[in-house]
Amino acid sequence: MDNLLDKKGFISDMDGVIYHGNRILDGVTEFVNWMIDNDKKFVFLTNSAEKTPHELSMKLERMGLKVSADHFYTSAMATAAFLNSQKPNCTAYVIGEAALTKALYDQGIYMNDVNPDYVVVAETRTYNFEKIEKAIELVNKGAKLIGTNPDITGPTERGIMPATGALIAPIEIATGKKAYFVGKPNPLMLRHGIRKLGCHGTEIAFIGDRMDTDIIAGIESNVDTVLVLSGVTAFDDIDKFPYRPKYILDNVGEMLKL
Repeated sequence: MDNLLDKKGFISDMDGVIYHGNRILDGVTEFVNWMIDNDKKFVFLTNSAEKTPHELSMKLERMGLKVSADHFYTSAMATAAFLNSQKPNCTAYVIGEAALTKALYDQGIYMNDVNPDYVVVAETRTYNFEKIEKAIELVNKGAKLIGTNPDITGPTERGIMPATGALIAPIEIATGKKAYFVGKPNPLMLRHGIRKLGCHGTEIAFIGDRMDTDIIAGIESNVDTVLVLSGVTAFDDIDKFPYRPKYILDNVGEMLKL
C-alpha cells in the first residue's frame, strides 16, 4: 500500500466511489482531506454527463466536501472535445441534460434538429418516445450516433437505474447503427484526466467501482488500478473478467487504514 499512497496523483470515478445519489460513501471525506493535506493532484472523472463541474463541486459541498470545479472532468466535456477534434464547428441533435449542451457550446458545437452531423445521447430525465423517433430519423439520414458513455446501469440511492447504454439501445436497434462511446472504458477519457493532472501514467492511480468500464480503462491506459467494492461490483464478480485490478478495497477510506 505504500506504493499506492506515494503516488503523485489520483483519478477517481464518482458514482459508486464517492457517493450514491446524494449520500456520501464511507471513508470518502477522510480520503479527500488526505489528498488535500498531502498536496496530491487529483481529478474526479465521471461517465455521467448530467452535471457541470461547478454543479458537481456544489453537490460535494452540500455533502461536506469542499472541492473546486477544476477538479472535475465529465463525459460531456470529453464528448464535446472529441467531436470538436473530429469536425470543428459541427452540429448535433442532443438527448441529454443542460450540462451536455453547455459542454458542446463551449467547444463551438451548436444544436440542429434538421440535418445535424451527430446525434448525441446521454443520461437524462426527459427521455421520451418522441426524442427516440427524432434520433432514429436523423441517424437514418446520415447523422453519426455518439454516446457519452456505454454504462447500461448506474448506482443511485434508490438502487440500480438505467444509464446511457440502455437509453441509446433502441436507436441502435432501430437503425442498425452502433454508437461510438467516448466515456470509459474508452481510454480516451482517462487520458484526458492524466493530461489534466500533468503527471506521467506511472505516477497516478485510477480508482473505480466497475470492472467493465473503470478497471479496463485503467489497464488500457497503463496506470495502476484500484477497485472499490462500494459501487456495482461485488468481490465474487471479479473472477468473471479476464483481467484484474492491482488493488481491491472495500472503499477509498480503507486505503488510509491500510
